Amino acid sequence: MISKEQFNKEIELIITNAIREDVGDGDHSSLACIPATAQGKAKLLVKDEGIIAGIEFAKKVFSYVDENMTVETLIEDGSYVKYGDIAFYAEGDSQSILKAERLVLNAMQRMSAIATKTKVFVDLLEGTGTQILDTRKTTPGIRALEKWAVKIGGGTNHRFALYDMIMLKDNHIDFSGGVAKAINKTKDYLKATNRDLKIIVEARNLQEIQEILDCGGVYRVLIDNFNYEDTRKAVALIGDKCLTESSGGINEKTVRHYAECGVDYISSGALTHSVYNMDLSLKAV
Repeated sequence: MISKEQFNKEIELIITNAIREDVGDGDHSSLACIPATAQGKAKLLVKDEGIIAGIEFAKKVFSYVDENMTVETLIEDGSYVKYGDIAFYAEGDSQSILKAERLVLNAMQRMSAIATKTKVFVDLLEGTGTQILDTRKTTPGIRALEKWAVKIGGGTNHRFALYDMIMLKDNHIDFSGGVAKAINKTKDYLKATNRDLKIIVEARNLQEIQEILDCGGVYRVLIDNFNYEDTRKAVALIGDKCLTESSGGINEKTVRHYAECGVDYISSGALTHSVYNMDLSLKAV
C-alpha cells in the first residue's frame, strides 16, 4: 500500500487540479458583486441520510483556498447523519467560501455515498471475520478521495494502483503462457529490480489454485467468479498457505454467503462505481 506521505500528495494534487479546473482566472460571479472585504459564515446542511464523509477533506480545501478560513466541526467523518443535520460551519472571507463551495460539495456528496454503501457491506459481514475491499474501479483523478471514503465507511483498501502491489489476473496469465510461468516470471522480476511487492494471483478454477499453491510465494489468491460450493472447496484447498479473496459481481444479496465460505476478503467495485450522491448543501448563515 502507498505511504501516508504519498496519499497526502495525492490529496494535494486533487485539490490543486480541482480549483484550477473550477476557478481558472477567477470566480467572476463573486468578484463582481461581493466586496473583497466581506466576511461570511456558511453551514454544511445534510438533506439526506447515511454516513457522512469528506469533512476532513473539506477542511483541507478551505485551507488551500484561504489559510485564514476557520471550520467548526459538529459531526465527524464516519458518523450517521439525517436530514436537517449540520455537519460544520465555515467562516471567513465570503469570496473564499464561494470559491471552495463546489469542490467541497462535489467531493463530500460522492465520498458520503461511497462511505454509506461501504457501511452496508460492512454490516452484512459482521461476525464473519471477512473484510470488504475496494478496487481500482474508481473515478479517474479522484481515486484517493474514493478510497478514503471506503475507509471512513469501515472498509479496507485494496492496492492503490498498479505500482504498489502485483496482481496477476487472467490476461497476465494468458499472455505469460500459464499460471506457473506468470508467477515465476514475476518472482524473477521482483528479484532483478529489488522490489518488495506482495503478489496476488487470480484463479479461474480449482486446478489453477493448485498451480498457484505449487509455485508458492503468493500473498493472496483471488478466487474469481466461483460459486459458493467451489469457493468452499478453494478455501479448504488453500488452507493457511496464503490469504483468500472472493470477487466477481458480488453484491448485497450474495456477500454474506461468500463470507460464510470462509474467505478472508471480498472485493467489490460497486463500492465506488455504483453509488448515488448524498444530498448536501452549503448555505450562508
